[in-house]
Amino acid sequence: MVVCSAGNDGPGHYTVVNTAPWIFTVAASNIDRNFQSTVVLGNGKSFTGTGINFSNLTRSTMYSLVFGEEVAAKFTSKTEARNCYPGSLDNRKVAGKIVICVNDDQNIIRNMKKLIVQDAGAIGVILIEKEDIDVPFDAGLFPFTEVGNLKGYQILKYLKSTKKPTATILPTTEVHRYRPAPIVASFSSRGPSSLTENILKPDVMAPGVSILAALIPKKENVPVGKKPSMFGLKSGTSMACPHVSGAAAFIKSVHRSWSPSMIKSALMTSATTYNNMRKSVTNSSNYIANPHEMGVGEINPLKALNPGLVFETDVEDHIRFLCYYGYSNKDIRKMSKTNVTCPRTSQSLISNINYPSISIQTLKRNQKVRIITRTVTNVGTLNATYVAQVHAPQGLVVKVIPNKLVFSESVQKITYKVSFYAKDAPGGYNFGSLTWLDGRHYVHTVFAVQVE
Repeated sequence: MVVCSAGNDGPGHYTVVNTAPWIFTVAASNIDRNFQSTVVLGNGKSFTGTGINFSNLTRSTMYSLVFGEEVAAKFTSKTEARNCYPGSLDNRKVAGKIVICVNDDQNIIRNMKKLIVQDAGAIGVILIEKEDIDVPFDAGLFPFTEVGNLKGYQILKYLKSTKKPTATILPTTEVHRYRPAPIVASFSSRGPSSLTENILKPDVMAPGVSILAALIPKKENVPVGKKPSMFGLKSGTSMACPHVSGAAAFIKSVHRSWSPSMIKSALMTSATTYNNMRKSVTNSSNYIANPHEMGVGEINPLKALNPGLVFETDVEDHIRFLCYYGYSNKDIRKMSKTNVTCPRTSQSLISNINYPSISIQTLKRNQKVRIITRTVTNVGTLNATYVAQVHAPQGLVVKVIPNKLVFSESVQKITYKVSFYAKDAPGGYNFGSLTWLDGRHYVHTVFAVQVE
């Protein structure tokens, strides 16, 4: 089993990495716990932002509030000062105050802005982002909070409404049973894959925001009387990846004879696409998430123990992938140590590899029908009958042949076909799903089809 992170270059498309079919590619989601750092204004209004700080500020003492561009150092532009560039702030005007910075310029990271304001002698910093941030920044002892444009606008409106604006930033509080969760993390890399667009990537999503993780203890930013911690809250697809590795090991401990591809299939076909509000999983912009953002959904290790059916992707599939991708017979023979002879290469044939999801890079409207084949192996009760249920977007005609699979003691593997017809489908990627149901199991497969 090879489990890899999808990458942290989202939310742009074509940013997903580690996309070969033998890799289990993991996107990141939030969990039902959040951390809020509240700013209280002198007029009594308060705004919750994100950020982790262990400050000792309270509501009883308020501090002067200033905007970065109002406390600019000599010969510094307002744009640089509002973005809290290095050397852009006048220390004498900043000392003892809470500074508002914006994040118009992505070249200066949050940690740098926090250090610049802190070194200038400020009491704390309020960072205004374009949107509400789903990944809390660890500011240590320094009072810090981060808000989106809407809240930021109201804070700046208050700043201009009075001659002596004041504010305070309260220590971080933990929010349990946070909703909605999961959502796709804003940083999580998105598909489709620029290298293997006929394989749907990422594969699955797992917790990757504010995950308690082991780290090397650091002496700085430790509250008085406390020891450096051996753990910290980290975010990234590198935090989501080990959740899937652990889930795979958990399944292997129960099903010791299962191959890596069977375990991968079980985790994919049992994944959930609903959040803790019983609604469809969304992304950080509050739109319904699509498979290029979350793969087939959030892993559910308990359900994966009893998937009913699995898609076994074997060595032959991987060799066919290399053939279709354009590798030479010579190179494949060296890698696989088999005497393989590839057919004429065709990228489109990659879609027919026995994968637990379906991706078609190009389906033309004038094309009659595109047929994809899949083979499922029964790992549930010996005698079982599954019926197909298709959810397709309007205009894309999807049919399953046969639409009923009957397993018995002598029949444990069945091949079926899925046809796609796009004459009336909208252009661009169309997403849908095919689910096999037997009354006990829910074998969910996702498809992504780009119509031209």
